[in-house]
Amino acid sequence: MIEIRSLCAHAEFSEAVDLQQKIWGFSDRDLFPERMFVVVSKTGGHILGAYRGKEMVGFCLAMPGFKPDGFPYWHSHMLAVLPEYRNSGVGRRMKLQQREEALRRGIGLIEWTFNPLEVKNAFFNIERLGAIVRRYVENQYGPSSSLLDGGLPTDRCIAEWWITSPRVVSALGGWRTTHHSEERISVPVDIARLREDEPERAREIQRSNAARFQDYFMRGLAVTGFERTPTEGVYFLEPWE
Repeated sequence: MIEIRSLCAHAEFSEAVDLQQKIWGFSDRDLFPERMFVVVSKTGGHILGAYRGKEMVGFCLAMPGFKPDGFPYWHSHMLAVLPEYRNSGVGRRMKLQQREEALRRGIGLIEWTFNPLEVKNAFFNIERLGAIVRRYVENQYGPSSSLLDGGLPTDRCIAEWWITSPRVVSALGGWRTTHHSEERISVPVDIARLREDEPERAREIQRSNAARFQDYFMRGLAVTGFERTPTEGVYFLEPWE
């Protein structure tokens, strides 16, 4: 019984700030502050909250952006769900509602960043939502207090969600493809353990994968698929125009 609704009140924004600390363990320096929620809400952005009764269990925030050529899009800056509500469809429901609002406003592209070492997030973004990836940024946010970064540089992939594309429509409808591309990049599923127990090995995996992503993207390839096995997550890349 999760209700998803738009957020517009200061008290709701304050709840979202508290949720960041619960989920990511952010220091005060890394928090997206309440006043910025206010700014986003008043300058063309969109903020959603997921509630079970009176408790906020997740939120999703997008802000307006423009490409260098003036093309408008939304940058989805945060999607947060309490651990006990993951795998319940809350995150997907918020993204679908975000998509509906973007369509209503005439926005055709939503982008966000994600940590390419996080296998679960990669699968959700690429397979469940139908996003593609054509850009990799090393240390995007600088040093982070987030537990999910585990002291590593904040390398990020940029997800492109072309929300009216056949690819996205198919993904949202549950259609899956079998991936045969020979161009692949893998991540161990136990990367969280490696970050804690073998940080140098984790950093080497991150560094090696960064070089491979950037090489593939410079050659005109894009991430179009992702698969999970008991031991690794695998990105599949193919030519993209």
